[in-house]
Amino acid sequence: MNRYDAVIIGAGHNGLTNAAYLAKAGLKVVVVEKNDYIGGAAVSRELHEGWTYSNCSYVCSMMRQALHRDLDLGRHGLLIVPYMGTVNFGDGDERLIGYHEENAFDLELKRISPHDADAMHRFHADITRYSQLIRKTLLRTPPEPTSFRPRDIRELLYLAKQFWKLGEKELYEYVRFFTMSAADFLDDYFENDMIKSAMASAGIIGTALGVYSPGSSYILLHHVMGDVDGSIGAWGLARGGMGAISNALASALQEHGGEIRTNAGVQQVKVVNGKASGVILENGDEIEAGIVVSNLDARRTFTNIMDRKDLPDGIYEKAKNFKIRGSSGKVNIALSGRPEFTHLPENSYIGRAQAFTGSMETMERAYDCWKRGRWSEDPFIESIIPSAFDPTVAPPGKHWMSNFIQYCPPKLADGPWTPEKRDAFGQTVIDKIERYSPGFKDQIVNMEVRTPHEIENEIGLTEGNIFQGELTIDQLFFNRPFPGYGQYRMPVRNLYMCGSSTHPGGGVSSACGANAAREILMDLKRPNTVPEDDFYDE
Repeated sequence: MNRYDAVIIGAGHNGLTNAAYLAKAGLKVVVVEKNDYIGGAAVSRELHEGWTYSNCSYVCSMMRQALHRDLDLGRHGLLIVPYMGTVNFGDGDERLIGYHEENAFDLELKRISPHDADAMHRFHADITRYSQLIRKTLLRTPPEPTSFRPRDIRELLYLAKQFWKLGEKELYEYVRFFTMSAADFLDDYFENDMIKSAMASAGIIGTALGVYSPGSSYILLHHVMGDVDGSIGAWGLARGGMGAISNALASALQEHGGEIRTNAGVQQVKVVNGKASGVILENGDEIEAGIVVSNLDARRTFTNIMDRKDLPDGIYEKAKNFKIRGSSGKVNIALSGRPEFTHLPENSYIGRAQAFTGSMETMERAYDCWKRGRWSEDPFIESIIPSAFDPTVAPPGKHWMSNFIQYCPPKLADGPWTPEKRDAFGQTVIDKIERYSPGFKDQIVNMEVRTPHEIENEIGLTEGNIFQGELTIDQLFFNRPFPGYGQYRMPVRNLYMCGSSTHPGGGVSSACGANAAREILMDLKRPNTVPEDDFYDE
């Protein structure tokens, strides 16, 4: 029987980050992964000869730069390339070109609405201030608000100081912001529906909320508070696909002596005398470890791989009721050439990224379909053509297109998902793109359609939820995954969680894994190897 200091369940990016920092501190660690590849949802796979798909997550913004530098991920092969601008398509011939260059974007806004062009400066200033406060919490452990421990008191005082800097009026607005819908928040700034829908799209990506749902304003903020090379709110692409992030983390882990085992799914966490003591694999092998760390979501951790009798009263029910509602689909398409879109000016940088938003009403109707157990008939689609930025992911002259879709339910009202229903969902996506790019269908070489059903079965994300749990206010900060367990330590001794079900939640940030590593090292009285966050916005 093998003995380790720590075993990490799941080789997603947070699991790999956690293991890398534990190994860096001198612990003997092993990561066990059920699939024959690593990365979880941050993965690059050649699913059609010559084309490399980021078949789940597809863009990067929230990766903490302090971790990137500390683990020297650039030396391990990671390069993040910012992408410039997005075209937003309305219901008819309306187009909003989100130029990367500020003056060009300002002129584009003035073309549509001079009022909204002026309002955009105020909007960005406000959203940046809001995001600055949240960003400062990403690589910190949430305080336990009912605790009188000095560390928790210091953390509460730190947060109070940050809030105090806002001032009384802005503090009221900030609290109000957390309870608002994206639509209501944007109504405070803009009058043009096309501009509002373009801005609102970030408030629905990956969540079972609509643009008019209370709380969707925070989802909007969550998607704009990252950075690429210090550019706040910028998004980037990992050269070679999102798997390059996971591969770089794996390389850093192995450099510090850590191990990775694939085809090693976990059947059960071993608990002896109230302490986690290792794992039993699906093939019957046992791994002993002083520490067990789960990178699975809260529901899977406590209802799938743990014996209910090993849990304190109420934990099973909390995990079962943890809100995980899948709402997203993914369609990856290999193309014979770069598609052309109607009503766009000639510009080589335009058409590399698209958002098929429609109006605010169209986006809300798409959500209505999800609530009724159907995929959206006129869906919101966020598309990007990574091969236009990165020549390594497609043959010369060819392209691949990543399409992220809202909404797609994990369970259908008319019965289970079937291959025929999956293909029909994919055809709905293709039909919508064809409306804006005539002849698009003729360019398709290969297509991979992923509903929540496929995402859950392959990746292990419950209901295909990309955040490992809704980012609603009742499941944020010290409430994540549930009250009393927001500091990565779980109700069974020596059991920790490090996935996106913990603070700060979803996105490819590595923050959850790093934060959990810091707490584990503290408990083991080992030197902390996790750096503090740094900021470009102070």
